[in-house]
Amino acid sequence: MFHRLNLLTLVLCYILVVLGAFVRLSNAGLGCPDWPGCYGQVVGVPEARHEVAAAEEKFPDRPVVAKKAWKEMVHRYLAGIVGLLIAALAILAWRDRRRTLPRGLATIIGVVVMVQIIFGALTVTLKVNPLIVTTHLALGLATLSLLWWMWLSGNQRAFEIIRTRQFRWLKPLAGAALLLLIGQILLGGWTSTNYAALACPDFPTCHGSFLPKTALSDAFTLWHGHDIDYEYGILDVAARATVHLVHRYGALVLSLALAGVIVYLLRSGSATLRRLGLFVMAALLLQVAIGIGLVHLQLPLWLADAHNAGAALLLLAVLALNHRAWRHSN
Repeated sequence: MFHRLNLLTLVLCYILVVLGAFVRLSNAGLGCPDWPGCYGQVVGVPEARHEVAAAEEKFPDRPVVAKKAWKEMVHRYLAGIVGLLIAALAILAWRDRRRTLPRGLATIIGVVVMVQIIFGALTVTLKVNPLIVTTHLALGLATLSLLWWMWLSGNQRAFEIIRTRQFRWLKPLAGAALLLLIGQILLGGWTSTNYAALACPDFPTCHGSFLPKTALSDAFTLWHGHDIDYEYGILDVAARATVHLVHRYGALVLSLALAGVIVYLLRSGSATLRRLGLFVMAALLLQVAIGIGLVHLQLPLWLADAHNAGAALLLLAVLALNHRAWRHSN
């Protein structure tokens, strides 16, 4: 039952990550200007005329847009369900008298979720501050990653044991790939939260040049203050182009590194490593195709959200590789 509940929570958490990206990309992050309710309502959003009037009187600088508010509230409701399921996993693990269930990992996931709740509230109260929103995204992906790791650990018999003496480069390659991917995901979050996804409207150049005017210090200033409304971004054109370019070149470095890892896995002679290599390769090719398509198609919402879903999928693939390399080595 624990492992089935783990799988259900994992799937819902993946949906939650993709839904959170959709809320952010559709500019609905401030669809509800308060937290945890929406214009003071815990259930539903203001839609009746008298409810809208009361809400707008209370929040005069935030007119009610029911469509955006519902997006935000559905995301919060799903987050609540995932949180309850994670709490159930922790309770089951601690009630296991045989101590075969991962108490420590289940507890860590619960702590990460509690920190995630705090940053979810700060996302609203600090008006989608890029540093807070990027951290919120990172914590969501951390929760997904830990749930995935826990599920993989409960299914040890699905793969052969990887002997690291035979594949001595497996651990450093897998670890390096994961670190590069985490850095690129954080860059992607910073690009999105600073509204820099279309700062370079052409590809592979940026405004017709491979080295356009940049503003590195402005682009990566982490904190601008807490009394600023960050919706739609505050960076100038040069700073947004810088953020976009760094993310784009980071994608190139990551792709080359993962290509090397994939070649190593496919030539390893191990059926497990070949399957993992194909998994990583499929996720990487999908993500690169989506990233290029985003620029050429000028950021359609569905494709931008798919880019976030693809990043999460690639993360799961690289984590599966690390799980084989580190946890089940002999």
